[in-house]
Amino acid sequence: MFICSNCGYGSQSWLGKCPQCGQWNTMKRVTEEKPKIKGIGRKAKKITITNLQKTSSSTKKNRQPTGLYEIDRVLGGGFINDEVALVSGEPGIGKSTLLLQLAKNIKLFYLSGEESLDQIRNRAERLKLPLKNILFSSTIETNTIISAIDQVKNQINLVIIDSIQTLTIKELGSPSGTISQIRESTKRLVEYAKRAKVPIFIIGHITKEGIVAGPKTLEHLVDCVLVFEGNKRSPFRILRAKKNRFGPTDEIGIFTMKSTGLTEVINPTIFIKDEGIKPVSGKATVGIIEGKRPLFVQIEALAVSSFLAMPRRVVKGMNYNKILLLLAVMRKYLHLPLDKYDLYLNVVGGLKITSPAADLGIVASLLSIFKNKPLPIKSVFSGEVGLLGEIREIYGQEKITKEAKRLGFKKIFTAKKINRVNDLLSLL
Repeated sequence: MFICSNCGYGSQSWLGKCPQCGQWNTMKRVTEEKPKIKGIGRKAKKITITNLQKTSSSTKKNRQPTGLYEIDRVLGGGFINDEVALVSGEPGIGKSTLLLQLAKNIKLFYLSGEESLDQIRNRAERLKLPLKNILFSSTIETNTIISAIDQVKNQINLVIIDSIQTLTIKELGSPSGTISQIRESTKRLVEYAKRAKVPIFIIGHITKEGIVAGPKTLEHLVDCVLVFEGNKRSPFRILRAKKNRFGPTDEIGIFTMKSTGLTEVINPTIFIKDEGIKPVSGKATVGIIEGKRPLFVQIEALAVSSFLAMPRRVVKGMNYNKILLLLAVMRKYLHLPLDKYDLYLNVVGGLKITSPAADLGIVASLLSIFKNKPLPIKSVFSGEVGLLGEIREIYGQEKITKEAKRLGFKKIFTAKKINRVNDLLSLL
């Protein structure tokens, strides 16, 4: 078999370009020995069958908080005794720093194949972490790691492996980072975690496409897949749960990267930049719901005359196709000459938003820059824009409105005040 080292696609013959991910020269030959089947015709071994009603354990009792509220929020209150979580993100985004900071409140066994003992110690001292809460090892052999964890499991609360791409199993014969090494190493770690009731957090690198490097089965083997994202030029970081067997998948954790490490963000207006009292055209504040918490972010719009046959549409922090849909609605019902302008849209703070609650604010910011008139001071927009130009309420609208009033917003524009996009013209 020839397996793509980028996405895991398999083929019987070598291909220069992977048909699935489109990458060149990623097809690697993999030889797997067929296991010898012994004892055909013998009786099957007895298995243990347990009645769920008679078991007293529950996820609530077994949960252990990490001490960082934003992480506990995403996990669902903490991690389970035998949980295996995969933490992914771009290089340098702060994955190792985030997990190392858990040593403030719990005891860790940190296994790193990428950094030395001195590097981890220097980072822990810079973050002002108690060194007594950290056990360290730089071994990368999976069987040796499992043996080491078994020796110290009564002294620790959590195991961190940095990263799964560095682990290797000698008997496989292939180098670390290959599909077979990643799959088999993860499988053995998961089996041990379930058997010994030891929680393990695994750091995984991602590819240029933003997916976890290695086979797709890697995400199926673990209990939880956490994605740590953000813009390196922005101090803000977002932690999301892409998969969570024991908790929600719609919550997010917000952090700020500082010289002393990652700091939790509780203020829902942290993404709003206040340059002064004087209003500026092309800027709108939107209220959205992420999980169960309301957040307020700013949308910036810019329109300049275009001399191209196809004007530019540059979008940062929002879904590109969604913006094209909203532009079509504006052209139909607001009769704006959008085909003569290059349009640029940005979410302040490097945040990525997908909530339809931002639709009304996006349209308002674009209309403001076209009319060259600022929106009302201390105003917030929240609502979904339909294809027929109508404004619809979104999930959590009452919570957004209540929080906006508490934070001092003077004017709150929702579907109750604005029925159609045409009504926005009365604001300018």
